[in-house]
Amino acid sequence: MTEDKEEKKGFRVIDKRIAAEATEKKAKVKKETKAPEKEAQKEARAEQPPPVPEVTFSAFVYSLSTSALVHLGEIPEPISEKMEKNLPLAKQTIDILGILQEKTKGNLAQEEENLLNSFLYDLRMRYVKAMG
Repeated sequence: MTEDKEEKKGFRVIDKRIAAEATEKKAKVKKETKAPEKEAQKEARAEQPPPVPEVTFSAFVYSLSTSALVHLGEIPEPISEKMEKNLPLAKQTIDILGILQEKTKGNLAQEEENLLNSFLYDLRMRYVKAMG
């Protein structure tokens, strides 16, 4: 009788691979249905322009300075990502910054004046170097 109980107490084998495969298939189906949604969301975000920074005098000076650097061939053009020199446009942009310096003399905060002066000095030196 004790032998019968020992035989009944033995271990039981359950194959869980079938259940695991079914779970994996369900997960794949969910991923496949979510993938087009995620791609559509990414495309929608890509179509939206990046947020525009606040318009301040400093931001305006930064913008003009960046344009001058692009025209000097110092940084790549944002859209084509090519580095091309266009010295007449660089000179024009630097001259615009010079006009701003003249017309705003005495009306700028010290930080703004320092920013404009340092950008102008740097851009003028780069222009002279580019003219070589």
